[in-house]
Amino acid sequence: MDRIQFITHRDQRILLVDCSQCMAGEVATIADLLPDFVTREPLGSVLVLADFSGAQFSREAVEHVKIAAVFDRPHLKRSAWVLTENLPKAFYDSIQSFSGRQIPTFTTREEAMEYLVS
Repeated sequence: MDRIQFITHRDQRILLVDCSQCMAGEVATIADLLPDFVTREPLGSVLVLADFSGAQFSREAVEHVKIAAVFDRPHLKRSAWVLTENLPKAFYDSIQSFSGRQIPTFTTREEAMEYLVS
């Protein structure tokens, strides 16, 4: 899946989850695949950048994202999302509450990557 891949920024590995411009069904599919990538890595080691720029969301897609966020939690060092006001606040709050994580959001990938490696 080329929408989930490791990239390097400032000599650090970041797992890029590229959901940009995806339809809700694609977001759900990518979310379902994500735990396989993250859980292969050591606990507390993964920097995740999820780019949801221009993505579409449905209740079902959000449920898939919520489940992935819970599976990923033990393996994450830090995460950041790129959003373009396309995810309703109620959905975003629901994901954070369900996963027990605070997920900072940014308007660009560059800002999110800088946050991740800082």
